[in-house]
Amino acid sequence: MLLCTACLVGLQLLISCCWAFACHSTEPSPDFTLPGDYLLAGLFPLHSGCLQVRHRPEVTLCDRTGSFNEHGYHLFQAMRLGVEEINNSTTLLPNVTLGYQLYDVCSDSANVYATLSVLSLPGPRHIELQGDLLRYSPKVLAVIGPDTTNRAATTAALLSPFLMPLISYGASSETLSVKRQYPSFLRTIPNDKYQVETMVLLLQRFGWTWISLVGSSGDYGQLGVQALEKQATDQGICIAFKDIVPFSAQVGDQRMQRLMRHLAQATATVVVVFSNRPLARVFFESVVLANLTGKVWVASEAWVLSRHITGVPGIQRIGTVLGVAIQKRTVPGLKAFEEAYARADKGAPRPCHKSSCCSSNQVCRECEAFTAHTMPKLKGFSMSSAYNAYRAVYAVAHGLHQLLGCASGVCSRGRVYPWQLLEQIHKVNFLLHKDTVMFNDNGDPLSSYNIIAWDWSGPKWTFTVLGSSTWSPVQLDINETKIQWHGKDNQVPKSVCSSDCLEGHQRVVTGFHPCCFECVPCGAGTFLNKSDLYRCQPCGKEEWAPEGSQTCFPRTVVFLACQEHTSWVLLAANTLLLLLLLGTAGLFAWHLDTPVVRSAGGRLCFLMLGSLAAGSGSLYGFFGEPTRPACLLRQALFALGFTIFLSCLTVRSFQLIIIFKFSTKAPTFYRAWVQNHGAGLFVMISSAAQLLICLTWLVVWTPLPTREYQRFPHLVMLECTEANSLGFILAFLYNGLLSISAFACSYLGKDLPENYNEAKCVTFSLLFNFMSWIAFFTTASIYDGKYVPAVNMLAGLSSLSSGFGGYFLPKCYVILCRPDLNSTEHFQASIQDYTRHRGST
Repeated sequence: MLLCTACLVGLQLLISCCWAFACHSTEPSPDFTLPGDYLLAGLFPLHSGCLQVRHRPEVTLCDRTGSFNEHGYHLFQAMRLGVEEINNSTTLLPNVTLGYQLYDVCSDSANVYATLSVLSLPGPRHIELQGDLLRYSPKVLAVIGPDTTNRAATTAALLSPFLMPLISYGASSETLSVKRQYPSFLRTIPNDKYQVETMVLLLQRFGWTWISLVGSSGDYGQLGVQALEKQATDQGICIAFKDIVPFSAQVGDQRMQRLMRHLAQATATVVVVFSNRPLARVFFESVVLANLTGKVWVASEAWVLSRHITGVPGIQRIGTVLGVAIQKRTVPGLKAFEEAYARADKGAPRPCHKSSCCSSNQVCRECEAFTAHTMPKLKGFSMSSAYNAYRAVYAVAHGLHQLLGCASGVCSRGRVYPWQLLEQIHKVNFLLHKDTVMFNDNGDPLSSYNIIAWDWSGPKWTFTVLGSSTWSPVQLDINETKIQWHGKDNQVPKSVCSSDCLEGHQRVVTGFHPCCFECVPCGAGTFLNKSDLYRCQPCGKEEWAPEGSQTCFPRTVVFLACQEHTSWVLLAANTLLLLLLLGTAGLFAWHLDTPVVRSAGGRLCFLMLGSLAAGSGSLYGFFGEPTRPACLLRQALFALGFTIFLSCLTVRSFQLIIIFKFSTKAPTFYRAWVQNHGAGLFVMISSAAQLLICLTWLVVWTPLPTREYQRFPHLVMLECTEANSLGFILAFLYNGLLSISAFACSYLGKDLPENYNEAKCVTFSLLFNFMSWIAFFTTASIYDGKYVPAVNMLAGLSSLSSGFGGYFLPKCYVILCRPDLNSTEHFQASIQDYTRHRGST
């Protein structure tokens, strides 16, 4: 911006408005000017603007009958008081006097004229755009004001090329903090950014997520509505209805009637009104006319404490009014200063010639006519705004104090350029009546807001301070018990499109707004995270959740632990079996040469007992948390051990059949069987086949510990993978074939001598074996819990026990209890009886 302007070397921007310097020579009122070593300018709305039809660009004449603005008057006097106090101070600018040029900015054209007047050189009444704007020295060093965002933006844009400080007491729009556009702008009123954030926090505090939003025409209202809509939407608050009150709005016109109808039709209970004072007055007069009651109105700081609004007839019936207000500050001595001004002899007011307008915007005839009884009353809202203007004057004075080196007690008076003063104002940090005055990098003050509520409980309107908001970050601290709500039982009104869902129910949007939704419970295995109420999140792999849950729970890890009662019973039974096997082996070793042991197979019995013991030992792998060795060995070792036992049992039964039935009928086969050790060869081949199946199983379908998540949503099953593998099925089928073979051979030998006839016991044991595994597979098909390994072990234990009980227990009984049957004579007698019986048949 500065480079573009510097190119206009020598260009003179004449103040060519018809009414400006040349055309009218009326001297300004003495109250508007004060000579001094350094001049400040003040822009104040002492009058309201008048709407006129114009045929050429003219400046509005402000001093008109009936247009006096009391609020602007108090701001005007606050600046005059501040300058007077500084000039009387012996510590602040001790040997320097400040002067001022005050302007009435009742309209945009008056504001532009005042700004151009400020930029004019002390002598000639024009502005020179020089090559080096930093050396430009206008008659004024800094400007206080103006009051609105529109006018402040215009003034700031004109002053920025010259880096002349502009400190506004009333322009709060966030856009003015953009230093690239307005490098010389500062303010003593908080930035609307913080006001908007405070409003959003207020809405969230009471759970209001469905609101209507109304703004006023102009930068203040429209930019405020835009910022509020964005921040509210980001925080999950929906705008049910939004509109702007136009600048030309009148009570009862079609535009306002339509706005009232839409507000009444909107289901939102809360209405946020971000408006300036004049249009807020029009809006609430329309609200009262439309009898729009029972709502909560959230006010912006521009009108929340304005008597101009609270004076609307019937406004006390509209509902509850909450709002954001600038913290109440007072200007000490301002009331006495205004009273002294009213009592002072200011001479007779100068009449206007031929019209109702005077010819200068540095004149206020009504001000000059004030008496102690007719002067405007200084109220709370005007006092807070007046303090901002007063504070701005002191900020300039402290900046000039630093620039002139007044800390030594004597100021070095010399030429000062506006940009030099701007640098120092940014650095000020001082206490003004216990209030810290300083600016951040954007030129915003470090202030805070009060949260207030209108109170109509007494005969007159007043307000209650509920708390405050501070930044940054913005934080809200309010006492909700102070609020008198308009509803029944003093309950907080609700303003939502859809009520909150139950815990664990997600929101399914039913329309355009995310605040309007249906509630659907989250499915099993999912939960509702409070950070995202519109989507159920899946639980982690190690977690679970029931339907309609708002959190996930850790899954319970289950396996067949050794400490359980079931495990103790099975362990005891298996250990007992193992001890019986060892005891039987010892018993058979002691009676190895007896007929019973020899008829049972002699040394082959130890292989059978050993294979059963190996199978019994493998069953210990079913207890405790599955490990890789346990998974590799428990099923394979059992299958191999049981295969050896069944092979021995089969070949033993087959061998007895050959001896007694086929030795004479097929002597050649019998001799070949005996000479080639057929029994041992069969056991080796059969066992080797199962060993090959098991090795293939372990290599190809390696049983490994696994965590199973699918069967039970709340459990993690620790198990081995063998049950699902083809290797396990092949090994089991192989043992099934051997069991059938053993059963067939035993059945063929049912008519052998009594001491060699094992058909009944073996048949029983094999049938019990079949029943055990049928029971296991039936149970496993309908039950998938943690006791499946226990059922598997029980089936294995039953198979081993039936094999041991059916084959070895009868022989142990004979050895221990019937030694008379364990004799050669008895066995020979049994064989002779069999031979005689065979011969007779």
